[in-house]
Amino acid sequence: MTADARNLILTGFMGTGKSAVGQRLAARLERPFLDMDTVIEHRTGLTIPRIFAEASEPFFRAMERGLCCELALQTQLVIATGGGALIDPFNYAALAKTGVIICLTADEASIEARLRESDARPLAGRWRELLAERQAVYAAMPHQVATGAKTIDQVVEEILILWQNVSRS
Repeated sequence: MTADARNLILTGFMGTGKSAVGQRLAARLERPFLDMDTVIEHRTGLTIPRIFAEASEPFFRAMERGLCCELALQTQLVIATGGGALIDPFNYAALAKTGVIICLTADEASIEARLRESDARPLAGRWRELLAERQAVYAAMPHQVATGAKTIDQVVEEILILWQNVSRS
């Protein structure tokens, strides 16, 4: 597969900007944008908080795993994963086969401020605990972009430079 055909996958903790950055990035690259949480909501007819409340987190994670396998079969997409999707090594490996994974990071103050703006995150109430649990996995991802003190356009520019460098290697 050519570097240009690989998917560009944004992952990272909740509140790091995956969806907002992904939409802008897809527009710049003239590629389709897929937000995994939105795809799951459309398929189930339920919001993510309702899936967690009515079906369970394991049900959600199973749907997420299936979607990772499905998206790994496609090319030329910009994908925003859910915050916990690529904590699962199987999901990470599946998407890494046909894509470049970039982990978005942010400082705790930025995450807290962004989480206050949304009530659609079922795990937001225990975000500090989750961040501590997941931090080592995020930190081990080879491609990282900090989003905390940057505008969406600044983050997009940084990702595009990283994408070009990764594509050359």
